Amino acid sequence: MIRLNKYIAECGICSRREADRLIERGLVGVNGRLASVGMSIDETKDEVTVNGDVIKAKDHVTVIAYYKPVGVTCSEHDEHADRLILDELDLPERVTYAGRLDRDSEGLIILTNDGDLINSMMRGSKRHEKEYEVNVNKPVTDEFIKKMESGVYLRDLGVKTRPCKLIAKGEKRFNLVLTQGLNRQIRRMCDELGYKVTSLKRIRVMNITLGSLRTGEYRYLNDTEIENLRKAAGGR
Repeated sequence: MIRLNKYIAECGICSRREADRLIERGLVGVNGRLASVGMSIDETKDEVTVNGDVIKAKDHVTVIAYYKPVGVTCSEHDEHADRLILDELDLPERVTYAGRLDRDSEGLIILTNDGDLINSMMRGSKRHEKEYEVNVNKPVTDEFIKKMESGVYLRDLGVKTRPCKLIAKGEKRFNLVLTQGLNRQIRRMCDELGYKVTSLKRIRVMNITLGSLRTGEYRYLNDTEIENLRKAAGGR
């Protein structure tokens, strides 16, 4: 027997947390009946459906590095979005993304059919590094750098960001290394300090970099890269 949310994750549909949300919304069935959060199944006998489609455990691990363009929304279903990430890729197999970028940002997104890898990558307590190239609307000062690196209190979220590393790259340009992923975090941090982000690109997720990928392109990670990513994420 296996927990239903774990089985859904292992099929590459989404993370376990997202699987529980799908179950709560009545979108998951087991043998023709609505599933319940916390239930277990026999993966050798029970038939599981998500949104009416039968799902099966993966027979191989796929991990993809994708250069998300500006204007693409990281969502599987959004009636207000003009372009959805999985529609842009049009892959022959089912994958989902580990971590989002907002519609106005671009850069590296990791997609995979390995639910356990997604869970490992999404654990905020692990403090996995993500690096961004940021351009702002006015000159970066020493005071700005100091405040960004020491953590910024985000009034609308009621939290202070973790300390981070900022590397100045030009008058209005810098790289920022974060170990957390609050919603629109960099934009919110800059807003609090009186700056506006004019462009934002993620160039690294842990040990995987954007490299030579051009906007809209993707590549499959090799076995060594996948294994190193799994180790960096703290998974099995």
